[in-house]
Amino acid sequence: MNCAKALYYPALALIGFLFSVLPALAGEEFSFELAEIEKKNLTWGGYAELMWEHMDINQGAAFSLIEPAGRPGATLDRFSGRVQIDGSYLYKITSVNWLLKASGQQDEGGGWFDMADVYEAYASLKPTPAVTAGIGKRSYRWGKGYAWNPAGFINRIKDPNNPEEALEGFSTAELDVIKSFAGPLQTVALTTALLPVWQGVNEDFGERDNVNLAAKLYFLYNDTDIDLICYTGNSRSSRYGVDFSRNLATNFEIHGEVAYVPDLEKIVLQQDGSVLTEGGAAFSYLAGLRYLTENDLTGIIEYYHDDAGYTDGDMDLFYQLVVDGETQFLASGLDTLLDKARNMSLRGYGRPQPGRNYLYAKFTQQEPFDVLYFTPGLIAIFNLDDNSCSISPEVVYTGFTNWELRLRFSALVGDAFSDYGERLNSSKLELRARYFF
Repeated sequence: MNCAKALYYPALALIGFLFSVLPALAGEEFSFELAEIEKKNLTWGGYAELMWEHMDINQGAAFSLIEPAGRPGATLDRFSGRVQIDGSYLYKITSVNWLLKASGQQDEGGGWFDMADVYEAYASLKPTPAVTAGIGKRSYRWGKGYAWNPAGFINRIKDPNNPEEALEGFSTAELDVIKSFAGPLQTVALTTALLPVWQGVNEDFGERDNVNLAAKLYFLYNDTDIDLICYTGNSRSSRYGVDFSRNLATNFEIHGEVAYVPDLEKIVLQQDGSVLTEGGAAFSYLAGLRYLTENDLTGIIEYYHDDAGYTDGDMDLFYQLVVDGETQFLASGLDTLLDKARNMSLRGYGRPQPGRNYLYAKFTQQEPFDVLYFTPGLIAIFNLDDNSCSISPEVVYTGFTNWELRLRFSALVGDAFSDYGERLNSSKLELRARYFF
């Protein structure tokens, strides 16, 4: 199915359904108390949520055949709950910040998964307005991209379908120095972060028993935000990046990122079934824009290229390995080739966007036709190399105090041996209720 044709019908059906069932509630009276804006030493908040997901499994697709938890049936229902608590405590020149997260998930097949983790916990000391020092676990969001950050060398990887969700941090020691000027160069700021990788500390970042350094030099020049970013250390190969963002008008912003890795290793399947580690220089870059129309329609569009991604030919070899593994399993009961495919998936072929060229688009309309508290939207991610895509219309309703209700439908469209055509599920329906406190 063509991605462009697949874009319309799920969106129209979902938005039409929500218009028919969600009422437009009257606004609440506004009150103002001076005490509400007084700065407090202790601030905290968070949310609790429940989610139901219904997935139509793409049976016979590569990632359903190698699913580690066992091959699912035609459909899969999943229930999950999550609690997130964040806060900070400020005392004179010292602040302590935290973000805690816990979740539990139950699959229809009886599988249970739960976790509780400290996403952030760090202390900062600000002896002067120009200097801040900090230590602890914190989340980094370096880069200007919305869905991807090729120059975010010490970031966790975002989920493009939910890029604003909190990400787990790394344990670092950080120093910030900032200086303001009069003239075209308005601000300069330097952030340096020491990131150790030891046993029990940042082990998933890279090779152990190393201390790594990342630095970001920020400029505000003629109302343009510019970052020069570098990373060096032995846990990962060194890399260099630059990003920028600028408002061309009050409702129109452009941004971009470029990253260069002089020596990047990549695991690649060969025609004869062997595995080769390829090394060499790699560029990745992103260009995007954000536009707000007069009637409150917000559009975000980004193009992302990654030299470290796999070509169509590389991915075809992986999909063929799964097909050969399934043939072997049905003929002999052996899963040697399927185990190899699972291993290759973990080593790069199974990452969220394994290809080289992607286009991201998100559109949200605030309270269309004056329907209060109602925001429909659409997220689309296109693999430009194989013409497959993910299309996700959604509606968000916030008419109940401190509550957010979201209904989202995702359709994955693509031919066999394509990125989204070989994913675990062919479609997914999500209903999420989130309570903020």
